[in-house]
Amino acid sequence: MRTNTIRLSTLILVLGVAVHGASADAPGDVSAGVLQRDGAFWKAYNACDVKAMSEFFTEDVEFYHDRGGATLGHPAFVAALREGLCGNPDSTLRREAVDGTVHVFPLKKNDVAYGAVLSGEHVFYVKQKGKAEFLDGRAKFTHLWTLKDGAWKMSRVLSYDHGPAVR
Repeated sequence: MRTNTIRLSTLILVLGVAVHGASADAPGDVSAGVLQRDGAFWKAYNACDVKAMSEFFTEDVEFYHDRGGATLGHPAFVAALREGLCGNPDSTLRREAVDGTVHVFPLKKNDVAYGAVLSGEHVFYVKQKGKAEFLDGRAKFTHLWTLKDGAWKMSRVLSYDHGPAVR
């Protein structure tokens, strides 16, 4: 797997996004809201819509990749998306969650949700101009979503255990 491909693919991770309108008090609502926003994030990711993707992260986002190192802060993260992941329109990635591996764990203080951990596994497909799409790799992810001003955003992203593209 290409290091930049892996690093940037998981940069997104991937991984809880800006959940608007979810009740902070009901764990089911937190999980449903985070999963809904996660789906919206990955839709933007698969379309390489950097502007849309950038809205899903806090200003102090930290992205840690087991092969590509750390990317710290929103400006650096968005630049990595723009210049790396989405820098070549002739070669893009498509991410797909592995069925049955994605879980949301609400975080509370005094019975009020303030965050959630989203974790699971995903695979990445490479789409190159003029070629058939192919499965490129599989990895695990853990994302920390935080609730601020009524919106869920990813603040910490861990992308690890990258390996062969086994489903």
